[in-house]
Amino acid sequence: MPIYAYRCEACGFAKDVLQKISDPQLTVCLSCGKETFKKQLTAAGFQLKGSGWYVTDFRGGTPPATGTATGPATPAPTETPAAAPAAPSGGTKSE
Repeated sequence: MPIYAYRCEACGFAKDVLQKISDPQLTVCLSCGKETFKKQLTAAGFQLKGSGWYVTDFRGGTPPATGTATGPATPAPTETPAAAPAAPSGGTKSE
């Protein structure tokens, strides 16, 4: 539910009220009781953060960060045939 700022034009009383969008506007001041309580125009109270925004990801023409590995894929190990001869070790000669 959004929070709306109200201010009385008669006495200057101000209050933030949590209301549904479908709720009717408040008109009676909670302080002086006059019908001069008006809804104020205020700035949005949130910020958009994270990746996917122009300034952080697409400004320099680099692709956006996706959270996955960027290196080449490692190939699956291949099996060697069981009948393959063993390679010589290249060690010392025995006589």
